[in-house]
Amino acid sequence: MTPFRLSALALLAATSLTSVASAEVLTPAGKATAHVAAWPAVKSPAALTDAATEARITALMARMSVREKVGQTIQADIGSIRPEQLREYPLGSILAGGSSGPNGNDKAGPKEWAQFVDLFRAVSLEARDGHVPIPLMFGIDAVHGHNNVVGATLFPHNVGLGAARDPDLIERIGKATAEEVAVAGGDWTFGPTVAVPRDDRWGRAYEGYGEDPEIVKSYAGRMTLGLQGKLNAGKALEAGRIAGSAKHFLADGGTLNGKDQGDAPVSEADLVRLHAQGYPPSIEAGILTVMASFSSWNGVKHTGNKTLLTDVLKDRMGFTGFVVGDWNAHGQVDGCSNVSCPQALNAGLDMYMAPDSWQGLFDNTLKQVESGEISMARLDDAVRRILRVKVKSGLFDRVAPPVQGRYERVGAPDHRALAREAVAKSLVLLKNDGVLPIKAGAKVLVAGDADDIGKAAGGWTLSWQGTGNTNADFPGAQSIWSGLKEAVEASGGKATLSKDGAFTDKPDVAVVVFGETPYAEFQGDLQHLEYQPGDKTDLALLKKLKAAGVPVVAVFLSGRPLWVNPEINASDAFVAAWLPGSEGGGVADVLVAGKDGKSRRDFTGKLSFSWPKRADQGPLNKGDAGYDPQFAYGYGLSYAKPGKVATLGEVSGVSGAGVNVDKYFVSGRTPAPWLLSTAGGVKLTAIDAAAQEDARLATWTGPGALLVNGPPADLSRQTTGDLSIALTYRVDAKAQGPVGFSISCGEGCAGGVDVTKIFAEAPVGEWRKTQIKLSCLKAAGADMSRISSPVVLSAQAGFKLAFREIRLEPTQAHVSCPGS
Repeated sequence: MTPFRLSALALLAATSLTSVASAEVLTPAGKATAHVAAWPAVKSPAALTDAATEARITALMARMSVREKVGQTIQADIGSIRPEQLREYPLGSILAGGSSGPNGNDKAGPKEWAQFVDLFRAVSLEARDGHVPIPLMFGIDAVHGHNNVVGATLFPHNVGLGAARDPDLIERIGKATAEEVAVAGGDWTFGPTVAVPRDDRWGRAYEGYGEDPEIVKSYAGRMTLGLQGKLNAGKALEAGRIAGSAKHFLADGGTLNGKDQGDAPVSEADLVRLHAQGYPPSIEAGILTVMASFSSWNGVKHTGNKTLLTDVLKDRMGFTGFVVGDWNAHGQVDGCSNVSCPQALNAGLDMYMAPDSWQGLFDNTLKQVESGEISMARLDDAVRRILRVKVKSGLFDRVAPPVQGRYERVGAPDHRALAREAVAKSLVLLKNDGVLPIKAGAKVLVAGDADDIGKAAGGWTLSWQGTGNTNADFPGAQSIWSGLKEAVEASGGKATLSKDGAFTDKPDVAVVVFGETPYAEFQGDLQHLEYQPGDKTDLALLKKLKAAGVPVVAVFLSGRPLWVNPEINASDAFVAAWLPGSEGGGVADVLVAGKDGKSRRDFTGKLSFSWPKRADQGPLNKGDAGYDPQFAYGYGLSYAKPGKVATLGEVSGVSGAGVNVDKYFVSGRTPAPWLLSTAGGVKLTAIDAAAQEDARLATWTGPGALLVNGPPADLSRQTTGDLSIALTYRVDAKAQGPVGFSISCGEGCAGGVDVTKIFAEAPVGEWRKTQIKLSCLKAAGADMSRISSPVVLSAQAGFKLAFREIRLEPTQAHVSCPGS
């Protein structure tokens, strides 16, 4: 028996629980064939296909080999390719995924980013025999400012910008974002997002401007113009402008139950009426690229749907830029894999996003072109479209860009002022019983997460999930606490920060900042909309202050409306602040009165998403049958137009805490549905780490295992999303033999790795954290679709291991499979 495999005893314990089958809603059968006459007829500006540009492309293509043409259709992630590999594989593009950074550093500044990208550009433009120098295109998700770069301006996420109802603001944000990306060496952002989220349980809901397409329609073209500027015939984009990408085509916000990368079982009429409305204004404004969605329409993946990509988008909508895929999305097309998918290119995809699969995909695509499975006509069309965008983006003439290198423009004062304006305009006042604005000269207690810039910024901030950040990672930024302190003191008052709400001198008012922990994509998918189900620590803080006779202002940070009726009832004022970003002073601009006692700025934000009355109201949209919100779409109080909010009902409408697939041991407990247990010679003892009995000590008295068991859970999406099981631990006694970590999917189905070295190298008595990639466990044989024991740690007598947290989290760049 290998040391990283389950012992028979551990396997018995892991599989002895009664299986609990999870219910699954099947997508209704339906056709996914678009009828072009039902779609809007628009077209890209003529300036995108002017004669001079097309002639230049024709001359280039005449010199290119088939190998070079295939290379243009493939994009790799910087974490999986080195510049010198471009000499053999002449790819057309690279990207930096959510947690990818230059040289593995996701906390890099603009200079390091620019220098790193230039290494790839230099190789692509080398003068070599048999090589046509064609510049790489570098793409990145700058979705709320250049959120990948330390020191950049972070604007509110789209959920907040939708509440502002200000298209001019959107265009100005686009322009500022483009400049900061260009300064750091970028030339393409994957935005604007023109999704229309119809179910707030979706983990990407905050990337949408609103539940109604009216807001998306008014913003899409203006953001495109902000990023790219106006296209001019025979000319490249202006300095400081970059290519945009309208995404995700199509209906990513319409999936059943808000499941990320799921299926939208909707009629074609609703597909057009609700989910397509952001694309015509983007196309007419000159958007250079469109990103195809992971998701499906009536069971057919968009990335392989020719009637949508070619017949609708390119022909009916007249889009003459290029279509790029999402992260290995082509691998989800029926009959495809990550390294082979002629179906996608034949359907109308022009560039595969193949972050870690690019090499195998290149080789197979080349063979498929040579065999005729992909026609030369289709390949040439894709390459022409890609080169067209590169010419219009100015990449061929990029000798000494007047913007790249002006690093002082990253986080520039005018950009931060713009972001602060956006924060103030995005706030929505849900309740105010006369406590706002905070009076001049007041003694103000600020509690909760007010001094956490990372929490205010949310996901897609330095890292993919937006986790692991500290205030030191945001130089030049201002937390909500700092902004409140500045404003209160300017009015003649005094502000005190107390995270837990403790005080000795009773304040006149308390401001409590709380809300969702940062997340991105599927990690944010919810079963229901109750905030903090079960362990309502933030509600307890609000009630504690109220019980002490202190008026309470709640500032709620979230990527969507959530059921917070108890929290609203426990507050004298309640502000939906969404995910405001790096300029927390914008919150204080509206909440705190000036020295003259008058409000410095009124609330102007209006809900762009309906606010739920119950936690079971996942799909809740204006115009729906039986529409019954707590606060309707368009709601928002102000100082000029106040309103009274009666005590709200506190029956959530749901039972249980929903399905928890990513937390196995936190805060001294094992959250449902998981159970912490042992098998064989292992003893568990509760110990104190940071708080009373918040950790456990496992002592091996003989061969045995520490286990987390539960009903079968599907961790497939978490595996493809590159998550790891993270263990925060302390070795109290070294292991005297091998240590294995396994994951079980039932009898005869397990995958394990040898982690002996990890614990052998850890100093005794020192708290550490390690990550074990789910993909490593899958490669070792686990079926990730039915995991019943996500943690099985086996060892021999003498080993002592304390642990205080076991959970899933994004894999850090340096982590590889144990033993590799």
